[in-house]
Amino acid sequence: MANIEKILLPDVGDFDEIEVIEVIISVGDEVEKDDSIITLESDKATMEIPTSFTGKIKSISVNVGDRIAEGTVIAEIEVSETVAEESE
Repeated sequence: MANIEKILLPDVGDFDEIEVIEVIISVGDEVEKDDSIITLESDKATMEIPTSFTGKIKSISVNVGDRIAEGTVIAEIEVSETVAEESE
């Protein structure tokens, strides 16, 4: 049975909001834990944000140009029970 998890933007430092400049994933992509899924740009640097899960991307909640904050849902991922149990 599949488990759907939300991928949230982690704490990325002293920013209220930060701009999405690239969405690396697409719906249906298979990703591994720590794969980069989006790229963000602040005034001084760009950073890639990884996923904390292994599974299949079910939906994407952000677009290029969006300004997002810590805790924003980036995407939803279908995680298999085997993978979910390993992460607990």
